Amino acid sequence: MTTRRTDSNRTQESMTRRDVLGAAAAVAAFTIVPRHVLGGAGNTAPSEKVNVAIIGTGGQGIVNMKQLFNEPGARVVSLCDINDESDYSMFYYGDTAGLKPAIELVRRQYGAPCPTYRDYNEMLDKEDIDAVLLATPDHSHAIISLAAMAKGKHLYCEKPLCRTVYETRVVTEAARKAGVATQLGNYGHSTDDIRLTCEWIWDGAIGEVHDVYAWTTTGANRWTALKARPKETPPVPAGFDWDRWLEPVPPRPYHPDYAPVRWRAWWQFGSGTIGDFACHHLDPAFWALKIDQCERFGIEASACGVTEENCPSASLIYFDVPARAGMGPVRITWYEGGVMPPRPAELEAGRSLGENGILFVGTKGTILGEGWGRSPRIIPESKMRAYKRPPRTLPRVTGHHSNWLDACRGKAKTTTHFDYAGPMTEFVLMGNVALRAGRKIDFDWKKMNVTNAPEANAFIQPGYREGWTI
Repeated sequence: MTTRRTDSNRTQESMTRRDVLGAAAAVAAFTIVPRHVLGGAGNTAPSEKVNVAIIGTGGQGIVNMKQLFNEPGARVVSLCDINDESDYSMFYYGDTAGLKPAIELVRRQYGAPCPTYRDYNEMLDKEDIDAVLLATPDHSHAIISLAAMAKGKHLYCEKPLCRTVYETRVVTEAARKAGVATQLGNYGHSTDDIRLTCEWIWDGAIGEVHDVYAWTTTGANRWTALKARPKETPPVPAGFDWDRWLEPVPPRPYHPDYAPVRWRAWWQFGSGTIGDFACHHLDPAFWALKIDQCERFGIEASACGVTEENCPSASLIYFDVPARAGMGPVRITWYEGGVMPPRPAELEAGRSLGENGILFVGTKGTILGEGWGRSPRIIPESKMRAYKRPPRTLPRVTGHHSNWLDACRGKAKTTTHFDYAGPMTEFVLMGNVALRAGRKIDFDWKKMNVTNAPEANAFIQPGYREGWTI
């Protein structure tokens, strides 16, 4: 049974997963009146605006909210968080975040505040909400996603889709049945760069790809000193509902090493650096090499700093993918925490791999994707200049959030909907299963089962606190 609680009396309401999915499937899409009925030329009619609720107003939630402010087809109408305000300066966001800063930004944007909530279930009952942008820590993605889709709300969820493979599978299936517009927060999937990578590989620009190397040197530096649960039990900060933040995972005393920023360090709450970054950096390989078409794959991993409690500070993970969809076998290697791939011989002196990136190595050459904001290039540059580029066959989109909003209005299909994002998330999170298992594993993807090490399956499905399940 899935248990949820309200603020008033801590009363309990139970609903089965079947109830959740059935309710979601029964909800009809909302109706929008065309622009010409209520809006003038060049204006967005009120009926065409998507009313968005933000659940999770930490740094990434506010980053997303500011993106929505730039979208004429969206209006932020509700905010939900269990924290009034905290310092996020160690996160790239570099400021304070929480309900108070978020509501002040809404006030500046629209001239008036919007309703705020502690309980997302209470907020989701409001009829004026069309869609939800979810930016909470990983451990609460599944339960909130299911609750939002059960109410028929379109959903944008920050990456990774969920903390574990099992949760991801459940949410993906629920989204399919609900029929709502979904989008994962891996915004690089909406860029021209990833489409160029796919088109060039499918064109045979570097022959048959047999190796992929992807890396990030950022992320884990926020938790490399964390090795075990802290023994101190400082008081919970004022304005922070620690018990509600924990839901649905087993309780433990509050400590700033867990929240608001360092939760990614802990298996109980996060999925480490690979969960944080691989949905960005492995996305081009997953799409271009049609990884979702395989039924099985193997994973082997080694790491520094990994414990029963903590995600690693650095790791090296191999994904061995068999032939599929007319493509040959490929080994995909993930590097994190400062571990880097070998420098390609084709890379000219003076050019670096960068802090984030991906290399595709084929029988006829190499493509280097140099991280965010820089287009893929065949290396060396002389081969890039000589390459006759193929026609652009993949549809382009104008932006990640605008693509989702168009889908909410029934005008488009999202570029990284959960039928794509779910399998990709499962793929990268199996790296964590191999890390925690401490041995090479073989994964039957369809059956969601590690076939050669049954004990590893314990890391596929999470343990929830008593009274919670999905």
